[in-house]
Amino acid sequence: MKKHIRLLVVTGLTICAALWAMPGTAHAQIFTINGGAIGEYNFDGTTVNASLVSVPGIHDIAVFGGDIYSANFTTPGTIGEYTTSGGTVSTSLVSGLNEPVGMAVSGGNLFVANEGSGIIGEYTTNGVTVNASLVSGLLDPAGLVVSGGDLFVANANGGTIGEYTTNGVTVNASLVSGLSGPFGLVVSGGNLFVANAFSATIGEYTTNGVTVNASLVSGLGEPVGIAVLGGDLFVSSIGGSPATVNTIGEYTTNGVAVNASLVSGLHQPWGIAVIPEPTTLALAGFSGLSLLLFLRRRK
Repeated sequence: MKKHIRLLVVTGLTICAALWAMPGTAHAQIFTINGGAIGEYNFDGTTVNASLVSVPGIHDIAVFGGDIYSANFTTPGTIGEYTTSGGTVSTSLVSGLNEPVGMAVSGGNLFVANEGSGIIGEYTTNGVTVNASLVSGLLDPAGLVVSGGDLFVANANGGTIGEYTTNGVTVNASLVSGLSGPFGLVVSGGNLFVANAFSATIGEYTTNGVTVNASLVSGLGEPVGIAVLGGDLFVSSIGGSPATVNTIGEYTTNGVAVNASLVSGLHQPWGIAVIPEPTTLALAGFSGLSLLLFLRRRK
């Protein structure tokens, strides 16, 4: 019995140590573009650092592990990498791009939308090229999101959402059509949520292309960025009325406004990313370990 308890204790310590060492940040945060910088904000809308790191020409951001990746609309375009605490890893992790305006991260790989060339490129998070022309022939691709083995692409001026495998095979180039300037795109609960900049709406569709609610949220001004965490959508708008211009609003995935001006006073917040609280599994591991030690002392 003592041998089994020692084994469980060691296993618990190993799991806890692994979880503790996992990349990430210590708390939930919102990151968004604020002019030529990345700003950091709390989920109550308070500012942590409005200029966490300066990134000229930044147009979109994505977070993976403890790093922020930036799509920089420069000539030529680049992808930069920074830590979530504001440190610079590489200002040109990937270079030679053509107006990169959207990104998604999945399985350790970056998928980048090159608006200028109509191409989606794939790169590792270390900057190695996997396929610079994974998908081509698109019309102003902007928002990207990966769900399972599928890559969904928002074609801003084409007014469509296309579906492709992460290997670049076309599933349906016009999965959803008739949209109005779709820039931002996320998946939650098996549904796509699309930020339509020109119609000032958030639309909801199944990943099979069926319309759930084309105007789930309306009156947003000019929504261009969207992120999801749990049951909430976070939407960044760059235009519209004074109440919505250069803001981040929070809405439920049912379309109910939580706070339409959660963060205000921004400058051209084209991209947005959110990170959750650390996993509670680590805390559960420590609790379980405490119980095992307690039982060990009672033997």
